[in-house]
Amino acid sequence: MANERVLLVDDEEEFTQVLSERMEARGVGVDTAANGPEALEKAKAAPYDAIILDLAMPGMDGIETLKRLLGANPELQVILLTGHGTVQKGVEAVKLGAVDFLEKPAEIDKLLEKIHQAQATRMLLVEERAEEKIKDILKSKGW
Repeated sequence: MANERVLLVDDEEEFTQVLSERMEARGVGVDTAANGPEALEKAKAAPYDAIILDLAMPGMDGIETLKRLLGANPELQVILLTGHGTVQKGVEAVKLGAVDFLEKPAEIDKLLEKIHQAQATRMLLVEERAEEKIKDILKSKGW
């Protein structure tokens, strides 16, 4: 199985640096974005197995970024990171389409487990979409 690719979105540069180093040490490919608009650009440019998104960011917050990411690509697997006391926002995010949320500081093993699950889900969605395309092609050819 191919290594997972994730996009880590958080305005705390030190946090993203440490977390991305820890994930890369475990074989996960990591890109980072410091804010919502940067995350939207990167998500448009490359496929990710999961997007790990901080809820509390200045400017475009995690909820707004989540809505825009999923608006552009409903198959994205977004895992929210919530700070202390924002669990309610995490629940709101899941209702909006995030696959899960974790409280900061997230345990690396729990986070990696959620990334593996996200990759499997994304691969299923991609396969289903490919099968639908094949069926449509066959129908249009009259086979």
